[in-house]
Amino acid sequence: MISEKAPAKINLTLDVLQKRPDGYHEVEMIMTTVDLADRIWLKPLDRGITIRSSERYVPNDKRNLAWQAADLLRKTCHISHGVEITLDKNIPVAAGLAGGSSDAAATLRGLNRLWNLGLTLDELAELGAQIGSDIPFCVYGGTAIASGRGEQIRHLPAPPNCWVLLAKPAISVSTADIYGGLDVSAIRHPDTAGMMAALETADYGAMCRQLGNALEPVTMQLHPQVAVLKEQMLKFGADAVLMSGSGPTVFGFVQHESQVARVYNGLKGFCPEVYAVRMMGERIHLA
Repeated sequence: MISEKAPAKINLTLDVLQKRPDGYHEVEMIMTTVDLADRIWLKPLDRGITIRSSERYVPNDKRNLAWQAADLLRKTCHISHGVEITLDKNIPVAAGLAGGSSDAAATLRGLNRLWNLGLTLDELAELGAQIGSDIPFCVYGGTAIASGRGEQIRHLPAPPNCWVLLAKPAISVSTADIYGGLDVSAIRHPDTAGMMAALETADYGAMCRQLGNALEPVTMQLHPQVAVLKEQMLKFGADAVLMSGSGPTVFGFVQHESQVARVYNGLKGFCPEVYAVRMMGERIHLA
């Protein structure tokens, strides 16, 4: 049995450029990994794919992205034996943190080792793109700008060191509903180039100022508690706050450890899931 870490991601920026002919949206987003992670355990089986999870809301069949990743890799590489995948979940489900995509990416990396396939991260990312738009980024981890429908990855420097406070309200958000409610002509576009410059110069203040998510107004209109959560996080002392992905998780940056307890304890008063973690931001390397 082997294991693989599956870190969560947050969006420093998320911009939607246009609707594509294939039904997806053309996006441009800067993502980075944080030190909140699932742990994936892979155990060889004679045949078939089974999924076990510590989280009862996670599907244990072919709806699960990790199952789909294992199935695709088996078929692509003509593997006859199977695998039992155990998901030790720490990332909230349906939260805008790419938990399912990161599980699938970790499954690809782990099975690459378990089955001695010798594939590169580029090859694994290409396979992952067939399953989900966030999976290519999650294969690499680190910090990157993703474009196209999310599958085109360009690596960026890691963000300046800081604490990240994550808070997920007790709701789940459908990404399809959020994109369905988006008026592309009315989008307030984040400054992607400005965020790239902040990362290049490791400028914490500029990074905070350039946070932006084009999906935020749609999610907040459907779920006003997301807007309330942003306001509260700022009130408790976060330096900058943004919703990640299509939500509903909100994250805030604090630069000094002395700020962490105040923001964390304030949020715990009215939000069920709160995490204080560090930036990761560095790329994953194959073992």
